[in-house]
Amino acid sequence: MDELSVLALTVFFLLASIFLYSWKFKNSKAQKPPLPPGPRGLPILGYLPFLNPNLHLQFTQLAHKYGPVYKLWLGSQLSVVISSPSLIKEVVRDQDTIFANHDPSVAGIVATGGLDIATYGLRREEVRRVIGDIVNTKIGKPIEIGEFVFRTELNVIMSLLWGWLIDQEERDRLGAEFRLKISKVVDLMGKPNVSDFFPGLARFDFQGVERDMRSILPGLEQIFDSVIDARMKIMTAGDENKDESRKDFLGVLLELKEQEVGKTSSFGLTQIKAILLDMVIGATDTTSTTIEWVLAELLDNPGAMEKAQQELTHVVGMNNIVEESHISKLHYLEAVVKETFRLHPALSLLLPRMPSESRIIGGYTIPKDSKVFLNTWSIYRDPQVWEDPLQFKPDRFLNDDTGKFDYMGNNFEYLPFGSGRRMCPGLILGEKMVMYFVATLLHSFEWRLPEGKRVDLLEQFGIVMRRKTPLFAIPYQRLQSLDLYA
Repeated sequence: MDELSVLALTVFFLLASIFLYSWKFKNSKAQKPPLPPGPRGLPILGYLPFLNPNLHLQFTQLAHKYGPVYKLWLGSQLSVVISSPSLIKEVVRDQDTIFANHDPSVAGIVATGGLDIATYGLRREEVRRVIGDIVNTKIGKPIEIGEFVFRTELNVIMSLLWGWLIDQEERDRLGAEFRLKISKVVDLMGKPNVSDFFPGLARFDFQGVERDMRSILPGLEQIFDSVIDARMKIMTAGDENKDESRKDFLGVLLELKEQEVGKTSSFGLTQIKAILLDMVIGATDTTSTTIEWVLAELLDNPGAMEKAQQELTHVVGMNNIVEESHISKLHYLEAVVKETFRLHPALSLLLPRMPSESRIIGGYTIPKDSKVFLNTWSIYRDPQVWEDPLQFKPDRFLNDDTGKFDYMGNNFEYLPFGSGRRMCPGLILGEKMVMYFVATLLHSFEWRLPEGKRVDLLEQFGIVMRRKTPLFAIPYQRLQSLDLYA
């Protein structure tokens, strides 16, 4: 082979090597993890036509098929469902700042304007008042548990928010009105809405969700406006009333608003009413639903009911009523409540998150602005995570000396109040209210089902996981003297 041929061959191999190296380098840089697997849907509609009302169940079944992280196209919205403790940890802890955003629904934006955030004496007073009402008028009669618990919760939160601005009779009237309106607001916020999946169609409001939400708001606004007006009159009446104006949360918010006057801050009455609505919803519906589930499970498990009441007899005594100082000693009842949170999480999918940047989770790319669901309901029923996961077994939470199963969001197998920046801000209030109210109900009364009735544990999926049918139970005297509540 002559020199020219050798040179030509050398140049060829050199150019080929450069081309091959460049091609590999380019492709290695361009290559990134794929999107998660997932079911195929229809053109344009995606998987929307195949969704069923029990979304938590369907998401769990899809996880069994596609794995702990998978995608769904719901209209034009890419959604990702995660149902693994280790992957949830990546979202709520390791990459919390990226996944801290929420994608509010049309109903949520209408309700709060997109501005929402989501004391012992008050709890004691209201719980004792409702126990006295049962003693005086309802012994031996069926009670709708969810309704009267909700009413009590609402009285507590109204006292916290605007205190003594309205008398008890007016508070009871507002409670009945609030109960109806808040239930509708929560239902609408959890209702699948085509406007959320196809934002371009939102102006048509095909399902009437926006219309229905707007029809509810004037009544709620009227209530908020009346108490805000009353509080502002007190705050401007004179120095002698200024100390009184600081005794409730509304007074604090209005003072903050006055401090922001003339500044660039946009904190005003609209924001205050959004916060009030958020607190009323967050502190009533989820808590009352949880208490209803606790009593349902105990009525369905008489042995657990007996054990909880024996503990109350030992700690509190039959000639005494429950005080909040007793709560830390009620270890079995705490286990009952924790087991109820596990089996019946109020927010089965927590609140959907939206990454502000594309990120990799579990080896898959989670694109920016996709909607990420964290299916804790699936984790709570995973036999690889929990022993006998479908059984009501409070004992699994006893002897938790390490605090593994506290509510602080550090154990990603158990997140009843969420974790990270989007953890429930009402954790302490919710935990204390559930424990104190349940302890008082169990210590004060024996509870039985109406004759011929059985407990059903069927769930109804929504933004709050309620019972499918209301729970009715009959209270009978348990304490030696119910005059303790006189």
